[in-house]
Amino acid sequence: MEVTRLFDLLDNYLEKYPNQEVALACKRDNAWLKFSIQEYVELTKCISYGLLALGISPGDKVGIVSSNRPEWNMIDFATMQIGAISVPIYPTISTDDYRHILNHAEMKIIFIEGKELVNRLQPIFAGVETLNHIFTFLDQKNGFKYLNQLIELGKENPQPDKLTQLKSSIKPKDLATIIYTSGTTGNQKGVMLSHSNILENVKNVATIPSQWNNKALSFLPLCHAYERMLVYMYQYRGMSVYYAENLGTIADNIKEVQPTMMSCVPRLLEKIYDKLFLAGKRLPPISKLLYFWAFKLATKYQLEGMSSWYKFKFKIADKLIYAKWRAAIGGNFDIVVSGGSAIQPHIASFFCAIGMPVFEGYGLSETSPVIAVHQRKKNGRKYGTVGFPIEGVEIKLANQNEIVCRGHNVMLGYYKDSELTSQVIDDEGWFHTGDTGTITPDGQLIITGRLKSIFKTSFGKYVNPQAIESKFTESPFIENMMVIGENKQYAAAIISPDFVYLKSWCAKHKIKFISKGEILENAIVVKRYQEEIKHYNNFFGDYEQVKRYQLVPEEWTTEIGFLSPTLKIKRNIIEVYYAKNIEKLFS
Repeated sequence: MEVTRLFDLLDNYLEKYPNQEVALACKRDNAWLKFSIQEYVELTKCISYGLLALGISPGDKVGIVSSNRPEWNMIDFATMQIGAISVPIYPTISTDDYRHILNHAEMKIIFIEGKELVNRLQPIFAGVETLNHIFTFLDQKNGFKYLNQLIELGKENPQPDKLTQLKSSIKPKDLATIIYTSGTTGNQKGVMLSHSNILENVKNVATIPSQWNNKALSFLPLCHAYERMLVYMYQYRGMSVYYAENLGTIADNIKEVQPTMMSCVPRLLEKIYDKLFLAGKRLPPISKLLYFWAFKLATKYQLEGMSSWYKFKFKIADKLIYAKWRAAIGGNFDIVVSGGSAIQPHIASFFCAIGMPVFEGYGLSETSPVIAVHQRKKNGRKYGTVGFPIEGVEIKLANQNEIVCRGHNVMLGYYKDSELTSQVIDDEGWFHTGDTGTITPDGQLIITGRLKSIFKTSFGKYVNPQAIESKFTESPFIENMMVIGENKQYAAAIISPDFVYLKSWCAKHKIKFISKGEILENAIVVKRYQEEIKHYNNFFGDYEQVKRYQLVPEEWTTEIGFLSPTLKIKRNIIEVYYAKNIEKLFS
């Protein structure tokens, strides 16, 4: 069948892959709860009927505040196939952001996961005049209705003819969803995406040759355009989608599910890389020598043009070392999609060598989200690039090497904000990404930084902080880092150490680790960080080097708001939190 609206993916799945035993799965009570495509379709219909029985109409906004779970997908499709607008919301945003989104979107109904989220949102509800219905996913015994009650309402009030009529009235270019995304300042912006915006992305990514009709593991937030599009794509190709329990269980979930595909962000791969590196440090001398010979060999891996001598060594390393790593990690991957930020080339090489083929892509919520992605063809993947533009999308470099794109992926605009829309989409239809880059002679895109992040020192020198941060976080001692220096005489940095590695290093050097704050004042640790900073400064020109820095005891996480859902640092929030530290760095 022809798939032209997002909810067509369900009927397409049922028609083409009716024998797929598992469409969606998640972990409940230490066991995998699985839904067949038939159950998926039927429950989605019942939710649509339930929404219609509640009076939800085309154009009404339906909010979903939840982590990844099969019911998320059911509500999403059930909403869109009656012409209502799906509005996913991150479970980790601030109360003020919730208040803004619910009012700005004029939310009619909202689905909320868990008691903690209900408690956080409950004080807001009275101030949202349009909000008529509040549902939880499970019975929380707190007076709110829950999803099964809506499903039962739908079963009692089926309206198949009306549902068919509504589905047939929806056009590919109609608004399907509003994704709220934060900028560096001000309130979150509502990115309006049509059915065709996202489906063109789905169909383009699905052309990459792969072991389709197998299993995918999902753990990045579904409310993020990147993961959401990929999960649509998995369903387009008839794959089983398994939702990981949380970030801490990913390794165990990979072993259980044995997926052929998953998406991730570079920081996750870096953590796996660091763990494998640390594991080698604990080996006996001879084993350690072999281990790190193989480790270093993996970082030199190339997709094309490897010498016969390298291939010979690689076969030995694969049999003795890499096969064991694959078994420990999961061992069945065909594609690992990395996005959100650039991955260091030697780490991409490493994972491709050990059997986790990394494909990088690039995009934004405003571009549905993919602009460019690696391809599985000759010269289709080159480390350090994010690949070629997808079919139907043009890219070029504008002023200050800003990346701009034009095509089917560009959003309809920002909800209720035509002025802001006109600032990012020019008269010729080019969307201005705010990212800087270069384009290789053969057309592959390289991301070099964020236009707003680039600053000028008091000496008039431009500094790209993301390039510096990317290099410095190659150090196992550094988990996260933010470089600052706008209108200052030099660049400085706030550094959050990798405390897992630091604890291991302290144990090896017989240094007592009492607390994070205390260990950062230890003279030996301080000296070791000085050596590390000096080493990585050598990769940069004098005006780019980090002249002063502050080690901080806080671990930067999404929970405390320092990192985005794709683990990118939130500069404006970190700058405010460490304002006094930053002031001292330049005093």
